[in-house]
Amino acid sequence: MRAKTIKTPIPEGAMGWSSIGEEEINAVVSLLREPQNLFRVRDDGKPSNCEQLERNLRDKTGAAHALFLASGTGALSCCLTGFEIGPGDEVIVPAYTFIATPAAVVDVGAVPIIAEIDESLGMCPIDLEKKITPHTRAVIVVNMVGVPARLDAIRGICKKHNLILIEDNCQAIGATYKGKYCGVESDAFAWSTNFFKVITCGEGGVFFTNNERAFQRGVYQSDNGLNDVGQGHPFDDNVKPFSRCGIRGNEIAAAVLNVQLSKLDGMLKHTRGLKKRLFSKLNTPVNYTPQYVDDPEGDCGFCVNLIMNDDAKVEPILALAEREGLPLHKLYEAKLYEGGDLHIFSNWTPILEKRSANRLGYPWTDPAYEGNAEYSADMCPRSLCILNRTVRLLFNINMTETNIDEFAEALNKIDAELE
Repeated sequence: MRAKTIKTPIPEGAMGWSSIGEEEINAVVSLLREPQNLFRVRDDGKPSNCEQLERNLRDKTGAAHALFLASGTGALSCCLTGFEIGPGDEVIVPAYTFIATPAAVVDVGAVPIIAEIDESLGMCPIDLEKKITPHTRAVIVVNMVGVPARLDAIRGICKKHNLILIEDNCQAIGATYKGKYCGVESDAFAWSTNFFKVITCGEGGVFFTNNERAFQRGVYQSDNGLNDVGQGHPFDDNVKPFSRCGIRGNEIAAAVLNVQLSKLDGMLKHTRGLKKRLFSKLNTPVNYTPQYVDDPEGDCGFCVNLIMNDDAKVEPILALAEREGLPLHKLYEAKLYEGGDLHIFSNWTPILEKRSANRLGYPWTDPAYEGNAEYSADMCPRSLCILNRTVRLLFNINMTETNIDEFAEALNKIDAELE
């Protein structure tokens, strides 16, 4: 029996949850010892954990405003509501993103329009411009698996057409673009801090914007239309409250996330170093092309996507990888969900079938909507072609340079053998 190239045990783990330790435990225990402080609005005049977290997030990212919430989906809904996106409006989203992105659009009463991705695995600027109609009000660009999309091009298109640009950074906490945190140069952006994300508190999200009016509207979106007394946010009486849902972040989650945020730079330094090391040791590829990365320095570094040049080589390279012990997997067949990977538009059945939360079929049948959004599971063929040919390696904070060196050796070996 031939020896596998991968000889060193591959550590289990991820990003955020793998870093949780005594600091997070102590932060939660300290809060629970003072249960009178479990609500984010305190009576003693001291800042709550949520307020401290929001201040730390503003300082970290450079965004003028940050609101801690119950989920990343909720953060996206605040981004949209902040800029009065709703009935009658179309919002363009990419074909590769979690279903939460178009779901947030539907939640505020707008209609999602699906655009192709390109070899960046982010929204294709060319197809984005083709999808713009007189009903388009906003674009949500998604920086998937820590990799910035083609942001300069997309920002230019949005400016040209006077569209609101929202960045979904739920999988890209800490990613930067041209030296600034992703999202800061756009109208608004969202983070998710659920279990699978770069930093985590189990469930959570953050809404960011530099627009004060949009921020206050986002607060109302999250807090039943109540005013902001006691939460430490800017308040303008000219922005009138309205009643929506209740998706405030909570103090226990904020206590955890404050600690996690302090660990972000260290985690990303490690994963970025691993990714750079891998590519420094790879031979010129024969059978694949690495994902296009518009700003390699801003990449979070925890995912390596390789796009096979020939879809007939996908299964053979996976078989060879398994033989060598290399944890290479096909992107298109993620087994997270029984009905298919919900990060891929063709599995967004509730969107494709225009399933509504009410009997009238809103938002697609709203009288304010004069467009004609049609969907099908094969409507973005280029995206399906790219995703079907993509294989990936995921890194975690417990991996070492030895692991990466063996990954590179194995990948070079199987790429040469496929030739």
